[in-house]
Amino acid sequence: MEPLDPRRVLIFRAVARAGSISAAARDLGWTQPAVSQHLARLERDVGGALLLRGAAGVRLTEAGTALLRRADVVAAELHAAGEELADLAELRGGRVRLVAHPSAAATLVPSALGVLALDRPGLEVRLEEAEPPEAMAAVLAGDADLALVFGYGGPPEGLGLLEWQPVLEESVHLVLPEQAPPVAGLADLAGAEWIGGCVRCRAHLVDCCTAAGFAPAIRHVTDDYVVVQNLVAAGLGVSVLPASALAAHRASGVRTHELPELGRRRVGIVHRPGALAVPATAAVAAALAHAAR
Repeated sequence: MEPLDPRRVLIFRAVARAGSISAAARDLGWTQPAVSQHLARLERDVGGALLLRGAAGVRLTEAGTALLRRADVVAAELHAAGEELADLAELRGGRVRLVAHPSAAATLVPSALGVLALDRPGLEVRLEEAEPPEAMAAVLAGDADLALVFGYGGPPEGLGLLEWQPVLEESVHLVLPEQAPPVAGLADLAGAEWIGGCVRCRAHLVDCCTAAGFAPAIRHVTDDYVVVQNLVAAGLGVSVLPASALAAHRASGVRTHELPELGRRRVGIVHRPGALAVPATAAVAAALAHAAR
């Protein structure tokens, strides 16, 4: 088989990510027939269908799924090459796509980006907020350059090919209504109703409570730390939050208590291998690490 045309591979990726040929054509600024022609030629080159067309859009075949994984790698490497060359040529400061979990987006990121705005005004950073699984998936797919993610007791699960740079270790606190009686340990709250956070935070809460001898009765679920505290202040349950969430927002009507039973949360930067060779990406990573210190 002849080598695949990388331009057609990237057009295929745009269609797969957009979900339809018409949407990808708009994103690319092309006509729909032109995109269709390139897809048809690519499918002839690979010897089979990559996409199944339908009224609702496109669906990947098994071959299309395999090619998309490779196409994501190509897109990520081309983006990194473009940023590195632009920075070296001093054409611009570079562009970095950053994804961060909510409490980091509210604390570490503004501090880091504020410093970068002064030191490197030509550097453009685009921030999106997402929990660790989605953030790591974005980096793996080449849709983000860096992600701030967390794990309990160590790096998050599912790193795969990504590299991990720890930047912060933080305490986890029990969050109680202001007038709640004193608590010596988690076992004192075996009969309480709980407010759970994101999937990973809930799993950590369940593990800690199980170790204390009970299964928590989780009545409410939200990954918004402001909502968590307001629910607690209203007497609707108790919860746990990391120190960064409490630094970002502290509601009236709650008190917090650090318990060793709740362990520690590790926050770090993840990126694709070689990403820090790009000066703009390295500058953002360094600024985030400095803000954490």
